[in-house]
Amino acid sequence: MNMSLTDILSAEAIENAIKDCEAPDSFSYKKFFQLIGLTKKSPEEVREVFRLLDDNNSGFIEESELKFFLRRFVPGARTLTENETKNFMSGSDGNSDGKIGVDGKSHQ
Repeated sequence: MNMSLTDILSAEAIENAIKDCEAPDSFSYKKFFQLIGLTKKSPEEVREVFRLLDDNNSGFIEESELKFFLRRFVPGARTLTENETKNFMSGSDGNSDGKIGVDGKSHQ
């Protein structure tokens, strides 16, 4: 069965979170995750959201995928600025390998 983000997260919450960061350089991944309700989800649900966001099914979200992060939620959303992408990566990449694993770390 193919799941979508709205099977786990409220469409209204996603819309509000996207609106909150419409302006360039206004994206904060911590605030975004709070607004979409991800911080209240179970570890299994968080893993499922991560899997849906992992474009190339590598098990990681690479910096090149982060630029288009908001579009994974809403197709017409803006791309992240270079600064936002770098902040997101540096705040989420637990071992500085340029990839984010589901738990914030990468595993070999």
